[in-house]
Amino acid sequence: MKKPDKNSFGKKVLAVVAKIPKGRTLSYREVARVAGNPEAYRAVGNILNKNCDPKIPCHRVIRSDGNPGGYNRGVKNKIKILKKEGAKLPNMS
Repeated sequence: MKKPDKNSFGKKVLAVVAKIPKGRTLSYREVARVAGNPEAYRAVGNILNKNCDPKIPCHRVIRSDGNPGGYNRGVKNKIKILKKEGAKLPNMS
């Protein structure tokens, strides 16, 4: 029996995040669901934390409670970029 490709979920996550339009956000849980594994929201965070491709807008993925969550280029930078893009977040400070 063939083992599943461990990178396939990571590729799906990056593909989902790449399609998030400017000014919009998805939660880590929403990204996990769209990528095919609704309970893997923590894995989504780990995948995005390791991403260095500027074409993947990781800053557009936030926590389900509306807080920005982490960002490998700094949370303050994430908030700054989201504000510049016009994203509406209730808990953004």
